[in-house]
Amino acid sequence: MQKKTALITGASRGIGRAIAEKFAEAGYDLILTCVNSGKELETFAEGLREDFHGNYTCFCGDLSDPAVCDELFSRIGSLDVLVNNAGISQRGLLTDLTQEDWAKIVGINLSAPLYLSKLAIPLFLKKEEGCIINISSVWGEVGASCEVAYSATKGGLNAFSRALGKELAPSRIRVNAISCGLIDTQMNACLSADEMETLIESIPADRAGKPEDVAQLALMLAESNDYLTGQVIRLDGAWI
Repeated sequence: MQKKTALITGASRGIGRAIAEKFAEAGYDLILTCVNSGKELETFAEGLREDFHGNYTCFCGDLSDPAVCDELFSRIGSLDVLVNNAGISQRGLLTDLTQEDWAKIVGINLSAPLYLSKLAIPLFLKKEEGCIINISSVWGEVGASCEVAYSATKGGLNAFSRALGKELAPSRIRVNAISCGLIDTQMNACLSADEMETLIESIPADRAGKPEDVAQLALMLAESNDYLTGQVIRLDGAWI
């Protein structure tokens, strides 16, 4: 039986790294991407090879540029799962947001998943099946003060997932989003210990999520049946 291949963006750390580890453990070959952490990503991939003996390739580039996405896919002959994980946050007042800030966050959080999904679809159609998993946020559902741009892009990603799920369901290509609550990653490193404690007190599950929690759900979605599609699945410990 031929091994399946998953493309995971933003795989050098945090949620993306945890997803890569989980998929490698499950027997997938991997294509891992990052923007600025090429050496770190290569070291991670080498560790995966030692542990799981799969085929793990790395690509470093800014996927908000459609030409870079084209370059990436020129190297991919077969694909089963696309995990659009790479993302950035932008905290601060809207009045302080620059045009450059807006263009960057839209490019990484929303445009890149669109470009990559568009390129993945023909590969999925050849197999008459496929899976796209978009890593989103609860702020895309309810919004967050001082994270207007981030909330807007994640809200767009949620709508993108629902709409594309409907579009591709007849072709047995599944599209879902994971709407993450508070996950203990470097993205939240700007929070003080007191701020983190206050947030956790508001979460009924009484803890922050772990990257491994997201990874476990991502693998479940990748291996689910074709009737589970077009959904935004909230993973937040009953927070929102």
